[in-house]
Amino acid sequence: MFKVKKDFSFVLRLIPKVFQTVLNVSLVFLALILCFLLVKELIIFGEILIEKGSNDYKLFLANILIFFLYFEFITMIVKYFKEEYHFPLRYFLYIGITAMIRLIIVDHEHPINTLLYSLVVLILIIGYFIMNITPRERPDSKWFFRK
Repeated sequence: MFKVKKDFSFVLRLIPKVFQTVLNVSLVFLALILCFLLVKELIIFGEILIEKGSNDYKLFLANILIFFLYFEFITMIVKYFKEEYHFPLRYFLYIGITAMIRLIIVDHEHPINTLLYSLVVLILIIGYFIMNITPRERPDSKWFFRK
């Protein structure tokens, strides 16, 4: 009976490690793909700059913001490994704000949609502000589980 319980506890400790390894390997592959796409975006950005007849500032700004989206995702993956397997919430907010600003720049034909997009940006900024004014240290949750 004791051996079965001991083997089962070993399996329970092994499962999270296996999932963590799969997640880490997947994130490394994702980071490599994003790096490739970032370089591709730099090449496209260079072609837009070199092209003589290109005065489309919307395309120019959209490509810059796409570049920053790739950059922010790569930075978030790097932070994940540096902060011991934790995604900081502020990076998700940065990405959301950048994505919404890109959407406002690219798709601003309908004023109602533009207003809604700007309200989303405002909500994300308010969320970021609230996150920064709250204390980073959380109370120890062990007291909650004591009986």
